[in-house]
Amino acid sequence: MAYKTKFIPKNKEKYAGDPTSIICRSLWERSVCKFFDENASIKKWASEEIVIPYVHPVDNKIHNYFPDFLVEFESNGKTNFWLIEIKPKKQVNLKENASKKERITWAINSAKWKAAQSYCNKNNFEFKVLTEKEIFTNG
Repeated sequence: MAYKTKFIPKNKEKYAGDPTSIICRSLWERSVCKFFDENASIKKWASEEIVIPYVHPVDNKIHNYFPDFLVEFESNGKTNFWLIEIKPKKQVNLKENASKKERITWAINSAKWKAAQSYCNKNNFEFKVLTEKEIFTNG
C-alpha cells in the first residue's frame, strides 16, 4: 500500500505555492518537508510545483515530470537553488542483474533526471537525487 499524506507547514510564508496542498508520498518526503519548514537557512521551498517535460523511454511520448522539491537557501552569503528528487538508493543505480521491471524504472528515472538536469542548467539550479543515505545520515 502506498503512503500518502498531507503536510501542513508551521512556517507557511516559506512555502512557494499553496501550503494547504502539500502531498507527501513517503515518510522520507515527509521528513524532508519538516526539515525545510523548520530550518532557518531555507528561505523558500516547494513540493511538486515545477513541471518538466521529458521523453518517456517506453512509449517515446512527452510526459510531465514533477520533481519532489525546489528549495532556496543561503550558504556562505550566497543564494542557492536546488531541485531535489527523493528516491530509494536501489532505484538510483542500475544493477547488473536487474529485472526487466527494475530496468524500466531506471530508464524512466534516467530520462526524468536528464530533463531535470537540462532544466537546472538553464535556470542556474543544482539537481540532486537524495536517497535514504543523504536524508538520514547527513540530516
